[in-house]
Amino acid sequence: MKSNKFSPEVRKRAVRMVQEHRGEYPSLWAAIESIAPKIGCVPQTLNEWVKRDEVDTGTRPGTTTSEHERVKALEREVKELRRANEILKLASAFFAQAELDRRLKS
Repeated sequence: MKSNKFSPEVRKRAVRMVQEHRGEYPSLWAAIESIAPKIGCVPQTLNEWVKRDEVDTGTRPGTTTSEHERVKALEREVKELRRANEILKLASAFFAQAELDRRLKS
């Protein structure tokens, strides 16, 4: 999703440039095509940054970056908890069997 070639500061400045100058161009895409080479990226990349900023600021529908990160963290937590539950089930079965074996021997 994110490229590490450009710092968050460069991305924010590029998006701000597009927003500030979009009225000087016939379309958003024309503004992006003009500004992207000045930043050193391709227009498609800058367009993605602009769309992401619009989602994050609520001007475009979609999942914000913070919501996306929260979902990812919750998915990792669920995976970890499922793994822990599986370990606990196996341990429980092991100890239950050991208890049965102990009772049968006595």
